[in-house]
Amino acid sequence: MRPLRRLNALICCVALCAAGCTPAVKPDPTYDEAAADRFVPTNYRAADALIAQIGDRVGPGNPLIIATVVNIDALDQSSTLGRLVSEQVSSRFSRAGYHMVEMKFRNSVYVRQNQGELMLTREIKDLAVSHQARAVIVGTYGASEDRVFLNLKVIDPASNVALAAHDYVLPRDTAMKALLRSR
Repeated sequence: MRPLRRLNALICCVALCAAGCTPAVKPDPTYDEAAADRFVPTNYRAADALIAQIGDRVGPGNPLIIATVVNIDALDQSSTLGRLVSEQVSSRFSRAGYHMVEMKFRNSVYVRQNQGELMLTREIKDLAVSHQARAVIVGTYGASEDRVFLNLKVIDPASNVALAAHDYVLPRDTAMKALLRSR
């Protein structure tokens, strides 16, 4: 009888361990939960910080160009994260009255498939002149185990001098990890 009890105990232990190892299915977020996400407001605050710094040097009504935010370790690569940050910063500048030149519709810009509008320093001046842009917004991101560090700058294309800069950090949670995968 003892071997049977031991076998039953062993089966129960295995069953309990297996049940504990089964990953829980995470429910889809609700619209309210999605609306409460802090990703977009955080990027808007970064844009607001840049707008406050440039002040009257590049006021509303002026055309600006934004480059896709790129991976600091591979400046010719971006990700969904970089493209989204660029779009949201551009959106905030537009709402503040700046005329954001939409580069996706221009064929004079180097557009790398699935990377976005990537600009090299030597191209900034030529693009700004051809689009009469008063400034160019550029940025980089770098990821650690649990954080993503971002740097945004507003550059004067005539002098390559930074008119404004802002650094901020995002959590590297499950959603962020998915956005960081290059596509």
